[in-house]
Amino acid sequence: MKNTFLVLLFSCFFAFLLRGQNTPLNKVTAFHQKNKYALLNEYAQFLSLPNTMNDTASLADNARFIADMMKKRGIENVQLLHGTSKGTIPAVFGEVKVPNATTTLVFYAHYDGQPVNPEKWAEGLSPFKPQMTTNSLDKGGKFIDFPTQNTPLSMDYRIYGRSSSDDKAGVFAIINAYDALRQNGLTPSVNVKFLFEGEEEKGSTHLNEILDKNKTLLKADMWIIADGPLHASGRKQIVFGVRGDVNMNVTVYGAKRPLHSGNYGNWAPNPAWKLTRLLATMKDDNGRVLIDGFYDDVTPLSKLEREALAAIPDPAPMMQKELAFAQAESTERTFLESITTLPTLNINGIVSANVGKLASNIIPIMATVTLDLRLVKGNNWEKQVQKVIKHIKKQGFEVFDREPTNEERLKFPNIATVKVGTGYNAQRTSMDLPLAQRVIKAVQNSTKESVILMPSAGGSLPLYLFEEVLNTPPLTVPVVNYDNNQHGENENLRIGCLFDGIETMAAIMLLPTK
Repeated sequence: MKNTFLVLLFSCFFAFLLRGQNTPLNKVTAFHQKNKYALLNEYAQFLSLPNTMNDTASLADNARFIADMMKKRGIENVQLLHGTSKGTIPAVFGEVKVPNATTTLVFYAHYDGQPVNPEKWAEGLSPFKPQMTTNSLDKGGKFIDFPTQNTPLSMDYRIYGRSSSDDKAGVFAIINAYDALRQNGLTPSVNVKFLFEGEEEKGSTHLNEILDKNKTLLKADMWIIADGPLHASGRKQIVFGVRGDVNMNVTVYGAKRPLHSGNYGNWAPNPAWKLTRLLATMKDDNGRVLIDGFYDDVTPLSKLEREALAAIPDPAPMMQKELAFAQAESTERTFLESITTLPTLNINGIVSANVGKLASNIIPIMATVTLDLRLVKGNNWEKQVQKVIKHIKKQGFEVFDREPTNEERLKFPNIATVKVGTGYNAQRTSMDLPLAQRVIKAVQNSTKESVILMPSAGGSLPLYLFEEVLNTPPLTVPVVNYDNNQHGENENLRIGCLFDGIETMAAIMLLPTK
């Protein structure tokens, strides 16, 4: 690994020298500088299309918009790919065949987005009416009109809107990377295929069907995944794996109807207390999960991966100050170790009765928690779920996968209904693959700073499918700012990251031969 870092150091030095010459990537830079206003306006149109994950009609509009963008840029064989199940949201495919190319890369991003609650967005923002600010609102950014030709345009400006970062930025960067090459008369060194998915936020429900149905069409040597954030320093990074994911809803019960807390308090069981006591048995005060076997089956990082992780600047001090909390959940491991090497158990949210102005003096009838389990290489999501269920039973609960009957409620003092979503396992690509090394060099060619090599992301994508169905390894190359608020309110994109992302994807399309 030391030799690898030495190579990267020299690559960084030569990249610095070359960026001052009339190189292909300088032509890509000139392309987006010349067309930046038109690109931003088109991107705003793209963001204006609602794309929440359950809105089938709107997602179809997005797919058509993407297909039109691709056709306008001369991408060939553009088509919508469906799975075998009814109601599949289409994936958008296209390709560029390069004479004599011996390597084929598929560039992937997704165009669906998380649900929105407009009331939680900052005043002046609406999820599907893109707004531009002079900086992040958290850093004092001010609202401005979208710049027009010849007006000032800072790379620190932000675009606010749902999926501005996750993941329409990936779609837009990939398509315009090819366009930048085409308009400069540059030919990719590889065959380029494009696949833009519309169901990622739902767990890629039908992606396995789409891949299996189109194995020949999607045959390639590697997938390049444009998703997730850059390192907190802003440096470019390549991520070699992702965690798996599965959600569980756990509901516990009290009486069949809400009861007056004065007339029935100290007598009728309170499900909110039951649930919080149950949750308290699952983790200790230092963030360690207490469920038996929770950390079993973990495949440890290789020596190469450990050295890569150790070489990454620790963003925790800066982020902790920015996020304003005094102490991390665990003091036993670093931030990067926490998000890459161990499975997690998170509470996404708890619901019982109303709070605040809507609160009533009642004993609620039930309490529900959504648990989010992130998995690392070696974990099986179904086995991990069973470990949690076994723990709930160990705490004295009778567990059902449905609503209990009256007879069951009278028989068992503690009942939990557990409903499990569709999960998927973690994935990790070896850092020493020759093609992976070529991608590292390509990305390094697009930046003056050394590229960060991340063994695994903290987030999740169903990347195991590319290996399982197509026997093809994936690499993730993020393009968006780390503070983008993805999945939450006030999602945003630093526009400099969008243009840098175009250069990054173009550099990979110009993949070095060795």
